Amino acid sequence: MNKGRKISGAKYHANRKSRFYERRNQERHVALGEHKSKQLRVKGGSLKQVLLNANIANVSDGKKIQKTDIVNVIETPQNKFLARSNRLMKGAIIETPLGKARITNRPSQEGQINALLVK
Repeated sequence: MNKGRKISGAKYHANRKSRFYERRNQERHVALGEHKSKQLRVKGGSLKQVLLNANIANVSDGKKIQKTDIVNVIETPQNKFLARSNRLMKGAIIETPLGKARITNRPSQEGQINALLVK
């Protein structure tokens, strides 16, 4: 049986093209490196700031928040190979000059990295 064909051999034609909001976005991976971001247009005409590379995080110790450098990615909960390639994502444990910290937000969606110090 030919895929996309009727029994008579005629083609099936799509009712309509896919809409802009139905299309898939390119997958974004935030990597450790010099800061790089871009803006995306989202539904309603708003702009979303998304990260591509980052080397600075807003780290909280429970009382105050400091902006600090990211030295290394120690582990990621999703996959150990993502830590080896220094991918920054929610739940990843990063090494900073202040100590180990866990990323608490989604950098690929928000344009910044927020983390909480791990005791």
